[in-house]
Amino acid sequence: MGFNEEEWTAIRLSIQVAALAVTISLPFGILVAHLLARGQFYGKAVLNAIIFMPLILPPVVTGYLLLMTFGRKGLLGGFLESIGIVLSFRWTGAAVAAAVMGFPLLVQAIQLSMEAIDRRLESAAGTLGANPFMVFLTVTLPLSMPGIIAGIVTSFARALGEFGATITFVSAIPGETQTLASAIHSLLQDPDGEPMALRLTFFSVAISFAAILLAGSVSRYAARRLGASS
Repeated sequence: MGFNEEEWTAIRLSIQVAALAVTISLPFGILVAHLLARGQFYGKAVLNAIIFMPLILPPVVTGYLLLMTFGRKGLLGGFLESIGIVLSFRWTGAAVAAAVMGFPLLVQAIQLSMEAIDRRLESAAGTLGANPFMVFLTVTLPLSMPGIIAGIVTSFARALGEFGATITFVSAIPGETQTLASAIHSLLQDPDGEPMALRLTFFSVAISFAAILLAGSVSRYAARRLGASS
């Protein structure tokens, strides 16, 4: 049996939210990963702890902190609303919550990839006259591509399955903020909703499994291409 319109709406919204979440977090993820992989500064351990905190905190706590910060009465919510940006109870807010929850996975994959780069290659580029930014752009970034690809895929899959922080920050409004995970949760509250919940569950398992396989195969392919070109 195929998906009905309500199920397709939740699937489309989840993909839309996950895509925006990765788009938002990727530039910051690359910069933070580079800072953690290459930087030596006071407070590095604290920064590392903050970045990976969403993996440890209950997702509901993360969602509540987002609500306190970006809600209409939050620390930044009032200012954002005054310039026309409303995140709470909007699908864009769901993307922010998903980005926060997937950010540690993105950073971790890229950081590990950067730490595996032979530093002599970066030093060689520097001795040839390249400034630090050009070294990063022409050497570090291309050699980190397997980790970047793996981070994108895993954070995208994490965003697709995000529930706790999202439902706390933006609720589960059908057609607006009801993603795949929150749709499954809502359907399970309905005695007649179990068949639909089961279909969406199988879809979630399948897409997560495919994402894991894709992340591994694409990063290995990228690594082989980089090895062949070096």
